[in-house]
Amino acid sequence: MSFDLDGMNVDVRGDGDKPFLLLVHGFLSSRGQWSANLEGLTRDCTPVTVDLLGHGRSASPMEPEAYTVAAYVRRFEALRERLGAERWFVCGQSFGAGLTIRYALEYPHRVIGQVFTNSISGFSPPMGGDLAERDKRAKALKGGARAALEALPFYPRASRRLAPHIWRDMVDDAVLLSPDGVAEAMRTTVPDLSVAADLGRIAVPSLLVNGTRETAFQPLRDKAAREIPGLEIVDIDGGHNINLDPPETFNAAVSAFVCRHDPGPSQT
Repeated sequence: MSFDLDGMNVDVRGDGDKPFLLLVHGFLSSRGQWSANLEGLTRDCTPVTVDLLGHGRSASPMEPEAYTVAAYVRRFEALRERLGAERWFVCGQSFGAGLTIRYALEYPHRVIGQVFTNSISGFSPPMGGDLAERDKRAKALKGGARAALEALPFYPRASRRLAPHIWRDMVDDAVLLSPDGVAEAMRTTVPDLSVAADLGRIAVPSLLVNGTRETAFQPLRDKAAREIPGLEIVDIDGGHNINLDPPETFNAAVSAFVCRHDPGPSQT
């Protein structure tokens, strides 16, 4: 089942007889980020994938307010209501982790448990990185400059560590990226993605699936371990796209987490 909600394209895999799991992809990706995970995850949950604004099949509104973290939190809550779920699981990958963790902070009573992967943008202090360079790149994208879009560091490219068919699907989806929408994500969403100051307030069961080969994230992994109450961590020999590197290991970790915390049909 696919539908649009406030400009955000949504796809539901399954009939909802198992707990819903919201899956939110990272920057310059799409719901295709999860294509290698869906079959395995459907054994224990009902995956719900979305395309962020400017990405995949979603809209690219011109109003900056549509791209705020607060607007995404409201969309996720509206999506939960539309699905008729009292509570659900959420999972964010990279950029998406900043959004799903913020949702879990704002709506802990609606979240059974959360999963997230390596997220430098989410766990670094606010406004980390070279702001002048980010603003320069955002300006270059305005007006539909695809060459500037394809020059961005995270634009999907071939990777020797991922299965060729997985990256081919992601590269195909990259054609759908909107330069204007991506520019607004850089200008409006990225500056507010950080949850670094709020890790101690997280009040739902949480699992970090950590790709150990991304060395830049490992100090942030240790920060999360110190500050998030009861955080579970599964360290996997893989890179930034740890849900795809390797997908079977990621699926096993998430399914085990869901099964441990699934309260049963009467509570979801």
